[in-house]
Amino acid sequence: MNADRRIVAVEEVPEDSTLLVTLRPVDAESVDDGEGDVGESEDGTPEAEAILTRAAGDVRAFRNYCQHWTDVRLDKDDGAFVRNGEVFCQKHGATFEADGGYCNFGPCEGAILERVDVAVDGDGVYLTDEAYEFVRLGHSHRDGDGGDSRIDFTGN
Repeated sequence: MNADRRIVAVEEVPEDSTLLVTLRPVDAESVDDGEGDVGESEDGTPEAEAILTRAAGDVRAFRNYCQHWTDVRLDKDDGAFVRNGEVFCQKHGATFEADGGYCNFGPCEGAILERVDVAVDGDGVYLTDEAYEFVRLGHSHRDGDGGDSRIDFTGN
């Protein structure tokens, strides 16, 4: 695999949370400013976020926004809540299956998180989705975050 597309070591991807990464869309017009995970680099190039999590013995990645209100980020750079193979939206209480992104409970039931293709090779996780370039671990840069308030449905 191409070293430039290496995101992280497999062991760094949590099983009970998510790891946040920033990506650069190859086609800047392919991202919607209304999605909560979209920011921009210092030169104004759009950035998008993805969350990595472990599911069914593999690593999966999805864009970092809820399907109910797309301005709500699932991971605000402190890890999304994951339990029993489900990623929680702490704003709405929706749950998404970590292995495929399907919402099995909540206001967006039946919706599917936008998948980002990744692959495990040896001890590394690599970005294989040709629509994106890997930028860095952590959040994208943005002026505000419409999804900061939350109702905590996780019991934390």
